[in-house]
Amino acid sequence: MKLHASGEDYLEAILVLHKKAGMVRSVDVARHLDVSKPSVCHAVATLRDGGFLTMDGDYFLHLTDIGREVAEQIYEKHRFFTERLIAAGVAPETAERDACRIEHVISDESFQKLKKQLM
Repeated sequence: MKLHASGEDYLEAILVLHKKAGMVRSVDVARHLDVSKPSVCHAVATLRDGGFLTMDGDYFLHLTDIGREVAEQIYEKHRFFTERLIAAGVAPETAERDACRIEHVISDESFQKLKKQLM
């Protein structure tokens, strides 16, 4: 299943929230992304059907191995571009927004080459 940018954003949010709090529910994702609960429910159902996450009996969200892999890749790109943009003098809020856009459009090949060049 090919993910759209919004699906990647949901996976990344679940990963970040899990790292911070350990357990994640849909309401946490809604707050984090500033979206409605119905939007999260729809996204969760789609991601669950795609094999990217599961929900346990207490309604906690858990990334599957493939979901975690995708989320980690997106989060790595996000951190990389945010850090580079801030280092270049971009305001942190702008750097965050721009990094979120870039992380979805750059190919893995271009990202790896750029990362290697700049590290």
